[in-house]
Amino acid sequence: MAHISRRRSLVPAMTVALALTALLGPAAGGAAAVTPAAGSRPAPAAGADDRAVVAGLERHAHPLRSTEPGGSMDDLRAFGRMTRGADIVGLGEASHGSKDVFTVKERLFRQLVEHEGFSAYAMEISWSAAVRLNTYLATGEGDVRQIMRDEFQDGYSLLNTEELAHLFSWMREHNRGGGRQLRVVGLDYSDADPEQYDRILTWAERNEPALLPELRRRYAALRALPTGVAARMAAYNALPLAEKKTMAKDAAAAHQLLSGARKRDPWVLQEALVLSHMAAEYTVDWSDPAQAKAASRLRDRTMAETAVWWQRQTGERIAVSAHDGHVSYETVMPEAYPVTMGADLRELAGRKYLAVGTSLYGGDYRARTATGGGGTYSVGPAAPGSNEYTLDKVRHRDFYVDLRAAGRDPFVGGWLTEARPTFVIPGRYPNQPAPPLALGRAFDVVVHLHHVRASVPVAPAG
Repeated sequence: MAHISRRRSLVPAMTVALALTALLGPAAGGAAAVTPAAGSRPAPAAGADDRAVVAGLERHAHPLRSTEPGGSMDDLRAFGRMTRGADIVGLGEASHGSKDVFTVKERLFRQLVEHEGFSAYAMEISWSAAVRLNTYLATGEGDVRQIMRDEFQDGYSLLNTEELAHLFSWMREHNRGGGRQLRVVGLDYSDADPEQYDRILTWAERNEPALLPELRRRYAALRALPTGVAARMAAYNALPLAEKKTMAKDAAAAHQLLSGARKRDPWVLQEALVLSHMAAEYTVDWSDPAQAKAASRLRDRTMAETAVWWQRQTGERIAVSAHDGHVSYETVMPEAYPVTMGADLRELAGRKYLAVGTSLYGGDYRARTATGGGGTYSVGPAAPGSNEYTLDKVRHRDFYVDLRAAGRDPFVGGWLTEARPTFVIPGRYPNQPAPPLALGRAFDVVVHLHHVRASVPVAPAG
């Protein structure tokens, strides 16, 4: 659940404890080093009470050849079958800052693209950042790492990783080959580049010129914010509340003006709606629990609506990459996130949505501190009684399992519906990373990793 805390460090809801952010790992650009093969390994000793659960999980577990992209995809054929019938697949992450979580998600996305017809990758990034990335994906214009340095600042900085650079580079190479073009979708709305306003105004000038003066007036204060993501967000946060409320009122009015125009363009309306959500979010007092909870609720709902809008507008099958706490059907933090994006996606898309969570037994992750800095931290090994402790007894080092099928086993079914500690690691440190969660009620599929490494930041320019 990445969020831009207080101007939410990442995204609004992220401002609260579950503020989570992106991550990744090792070398940039070249082929990533392959982790040890996912063959058999000695399992931790199992007690008599859970041997039947482990045995049931093993009957449905599919070992991963590697967590690194590249090479054979044969080990993911079963994963592709698990997603059949879904137009939207949520790819969760237990940590925003662990390399292997993101590299294995790239593998899963490649499988969905190459064998299941998916073509969109939605993320917890701003709409305008995704527009800029899509220009790169379509034309090769610009340097992907420079785009990431420019766009993934402040609360989005955990996303500025070599792992995501590798994914975007692969997407560009795929698009160079022709055929179905891959695109990135920005689900979040904590920031907007100046070009987003320009696109709206340019459309109005060409199609509804009578609206142009009023739109310019309504967007004037927003367009006057500084350039640069971090500087713009800091300046916006520093404005008096009354001024921010006026800006929110103007952004909402601009959207309404476009909605009622004689000519309407769904993409222009979507961009205007994003601006309205952004401006409203900046009026939230994050120190007020009621306001923070309502804003977090709205954020998850809006991200779900954006994903569904994109899928229906384009007809593209879409992977939604976000924290486990967002893609899951049940919340691990009801006091902060009363309803998850996954629950909203199930409501809006029905069985066309499928939730895939990630699980880890232990390892390293990057996170931000309350002062805006950050570091690398460790978690695990998972404690007895936790979901990960039992999952790690399966004989495969790394694997994925269809919980729907496994849940039909009477022993496994009971285990899956019982809430127990689960690693759900916020993007903020210090944190409390192990709230209770019933895996079978939260996800359709779980990918379990024995050990993860910290993500690797994109190096500074020069």
